[in-house]
Amino acid sequence: MLLEVRGLEVHYGGIRAVKGVDLDVAEGELVCLIGANGAGKSSTLKAICRVIASRSEKINYSGASIQESPIHALPRRGLVLVPEGRGIFPTLSVAENLAMGAYARRGADPERQYQRFPRLKERHAQMAGTLSGGEQQMLAIARALMSEPRLLLLDEPSMGLAPLMVARIFEIVAEIARSGVTILLVEQNARLALETASRGYVMESGEITLSGTSTSLLNDSRIKEAYLGEGAA
Repeated sequence: MLLEVRGLEVHYGGIRAVKGVDLDVAEGELVCLIGANGAGKSSTLKAICRVIASRSEKINYSGASIQESPIHALPRRGLVLVPEGRGIFPTLSVAENLAMGAYARRGADPERQYQRFPRLKERHAQMAGTLSGGEQQMLAIARALMSEPRLLLLDEPSMGLAPLMVARIFEIVAEIARSGVTILLVEQNARLALETASRGYVMESGEITLSGTSTSLLNDSRIKEAYLGEGAA
């Protein structure tokens, strides 16, 4: 198992935001974590990457614990987070943002990312803060891929995007998975997430309440009613 999480807990003051979460991601999988806003999905990803403090029985990546690993060391080990809100450097150019993503892989060539994202090549000298929302999301993903990750954590990649751009971003996510990168995807768009992933977890009020194959979750009456806008038959 590439990623194993057991008993993950996140507290914000007296609020228990993540309550004993267990999840696994195998090498080569595209797994989604879905749920309503405030369910604890983003906190789970941030805790795995040590962006926020957490408690857990186990967070193992590639067979070894990362609970004490410094944040900056994780990309060198192949674990990379694309955060909610993209986190690009708005006053740097597209090319400079990509270079920042390559610090863990000295000499990484951006050409592969320009081939994947032709629009970024067209705008390589443009300030990142002047890009459209969809272009900024492409840049955030491309910057993460510059470190040649083994496991990519994607937090709400469709947030704030127009429907056509959402569809394009999910096409890109699927293509990245086909290229061999393992992905754990947090997403509020439950239908697209489940249609793209092979397996999923459902999170409610800080807890995993359901898990299974994407097909089984898409056909589950509780998921249809709560997340897919389909009333009970």
